[in-house]
Amino acid sequence: MIRIAIVVLTLVAGVLASLATVWVSAWWSLAAVPLVLLGLLAVSDLVQRRHSVLRNYPVLGHARFLLERIRPELQQYFIERNFDGRPFDRDVRSIVYERAKGTDAEEPFGTERDVYQPGHEFLVPSMAPCPVPRTPPRVRVGGPDCARPYDMALLNVSAMSFGSLSANAVLALNGGAAAGNFAQDTGEGGLSEYHLRPGGDLVWEIGTGYFGCRTRDGDFDAAEFADKAAHDHVRCVSLKLSQGAKPGIGGVLPGAKVNAEIARVRGVPEGRTVISPPYHRVYSTPRELVRFVARMRELSGGKPAGFKLCVGSRRQFLAVCKAMLDEGTTPDFIVVDGAEGGTGAAPLEFADHVGTPLTEGLLTVHNALVGRDCATGSGSVSAARSPRAPTSSSAWSRAPTTPTPRGR
Repeated sequence: MIRIAIVVLTLVAGVLASLATVWVSAWWSLAAVPLVLLGLLAVSDLVQRRHSVLRNYPVLGHARFLLERIRPELQQYFIERNFDGRPFDRDVRSIVYERAKGTDAEEPFGTERDVYQPGHEFLVPSMAPCPVPRTPPRVRVGGPDCARPYDMALLNVSAMSFGSLSANAVLALNGGAAAGNFAQDTGEGGLSEYHLRPGGDLVWEIGTGYFGCRTRDGDFDAAEFADKAAHDHVRCVSLKLSQGAKPGIGGVLPGAKVNAEIARVRGVPEGRTVISPPYHRVYSTPRELVRFVARMRELSGGKPAGFKLCVGSRRQFLAVCKAMLDEGTTPDFIVVDGAEGGTGAAPLEFADHVGTPLTEGLLTVHNALVGRDCATGSGSVSAARSPRAPTSSSAWSRAPTTPTPRGR
């Protein structure tokens, strides 16, 4: 009742100030206009049923929404330190901006960080530094079954799909890859003309939707895949099993976002909602997975083929290692995505609490490959589908449970 009385008093004061404007002096309009507007706003807050805060605190409740809107700026500019932000702090953002603009990125004095704080990470220098190579070092990707290995740069553009990114963004990223002589991962959204036009090297990623190489009913189209993978700019092909930000679930692209261009690139009907299932149709067991990766290598004309995952069950990855030995073939590379990875859209519960962080995931994969003797001199593990939920008798559960050696 008190809030209603306040609203009524505000309206009455506004009416009286308006009458005073007419009968006494025009200067009363300076009070009349704000009082009338506040009164109308208060009435609107009282009768609306969307926000309980505004119904309980007319007018004043808007201050809460204002502070909530400017909270990120207050946090960034007045509260957090240069190295507090996540996932990238202000120091990192500043150095990226400076180096992108070609300005000096050096800092005077010393570090602001507490180097004795638990969890502080650092690199150890050598007492005998080597001469700087004339060309940046590269890693050869391609195992013994690979006819066309690829010498990959140490730093590359991670997976981001066309459709999630605009055409200009894809052009800029691939143009940078071409200028810097490194590779761009296409993401699972298909292989577009914007990936191919600048001439940068590409890692073509295939997800559960098989965008760009799918049949009308959503299955994998081997002929279309072989045709597109033959392009000279496609240097590697990758099968996405899961990603760090939302492992174990698929994705939904609303029909409103599927315009004619995206529909053409992804091979889906225009204007219709597209669902990427959480599982793959091309395999259901570890041995089928290994065989399909080998088939991707064959269809691409011998280019490096591998898969990407966010590590989950250690037992399941050991089952894949066992399948490599049983089949006598291995992927040319494995991309490990950490649970801290980002995405365009993911449930908060999955982003925060599902999947193995990058460092632990890399250790698990590396140790499993070395311990099961699956690593080769020309293969690689890099950092960047959960299978159908297995029963106790599933092939995914029949891996050995003995500890694996921790290799280096």
